[in-house]
Amino acid sequence: MKILALERELPGASAETFQPLLKDESRHVWELQQSGKLREIYFHAEQHSAVLVLECTSVEEARQILFSLPLVAAGLIAFEIIPLAPYDGFERLFAEKE
Repeated sequence: MKILALERELPGASAETFQPLLKDESRHVWELQQSGKLREIYFHAEQHSAVLVLECTSVEEARQILFSLPLVAAGLIAFEIIPLAPYDGFERLFAEKE
């Protein structure tokens, strides 16, 4: 199952609170990419918030993976988790007219 995860910074977080965790965060993200669970990662161009594409067996697995990130564990960021399904609109092109 493909999962889209959109980061949001939690109230009270500051650059100073993020700084000591950033190297561990980067290492953990790299390990998730190497495992195949994290397929893609981007920054939102206008907000500098992370946008992740995960490949998981369930939303719960995605939630556990995201909770394992140091910035999430420290309560600095959270993620909106959006399960994705394949687009099926193309079948309209081939449907018999009634």
